[in-house]
Amino acid sequence: MPALYLSHGAPPLADDVLWPGQLAAWSAGLPRPKAVLMVSAHWEEAPLALGAVEPTPLVYDFWGFPDRYYQVRYDAPGAPALAESVRRLLRAPGMPVQDIPDRGLDHGAYVPLVEMYPDADVPVLQVSMPTLDPRKLLEIGRKLAPLRDEGVLIVGSGFFTHNLAALRHPGGVPGWSVEFDDWGHRALDSGDVDGLLDFTVKSPAGALAHPRTEHFAPLFVAMGAADAAGDLDTQRSVIDGFWMGLAKRSVQFG
Repeated sequence: MPALYLSHGAPPLADDVLWPGQLAAWSAGLPRPKAVLMVSAHWEEAPLALGAVEPTPLVYDFWGFPDRYYQVRYDAPGAPALAESVRRLLRAPGMPVQDIPDRGLDHGAYVPLVEMYPDADVPVLQVSMPTLDPRKLLEIGRKLAPLRDEGVLIVGSGFFTHNLAALRHPGGVPGWSVEFDDWGHRALDSGDVDGLLDFTVKSPAGALAHPRTEHFAPLFVAMGAADAAGDLDTQRSVIDGFWMGLAKRSVQFG
């Protein structure tokens, strides 16, 4: 299976005229996964935690939206066998893995999955990011890489630029969003792993594109899962462009 980094959008993603179809077409072109392992920008927890391995209510981790966004359901099967594999791959001395059985899928997980696998018939497991350190996340991705050979789709879900000031920007897409997106695209294309790992200092407008780095961080889990299999040079941008001033670039490895 490939490894993905996708820009997941907010709940109103479902109302966009273009984006849902882009996600649906992407998933239609992928091999059918046996399960999805989701790493979302919206769950930071240390030590690394596994969410519910059986279905639980979704986490509506947003405020101020119309009621219909809080009525969305996504009753995907749990993935207990995948959870056990994750424990086996990640547990090591000084690196515990915890279970939080009542933690459902947050919007960084279910919003794109509703568009990609609308029948909710693919088992899903969400794991937390125990750190925002790019190198540590890359290593977690490397350890998870064997799951790809078992038919597991590893998905890092964030946003290629994420500064909500863009929502208030007059006149379209802010320059900092364009600059960072262009830099990130070129860094991925050229295989500049060191530059991407140090994106806060090596990218133009990095501090504006990511005042906090949690939405770029899931990229490194996907990169690690690709790097362990020698797939970094296979990356390609499947979705690009902007949504409400933010870069929605989404990338496939393998």
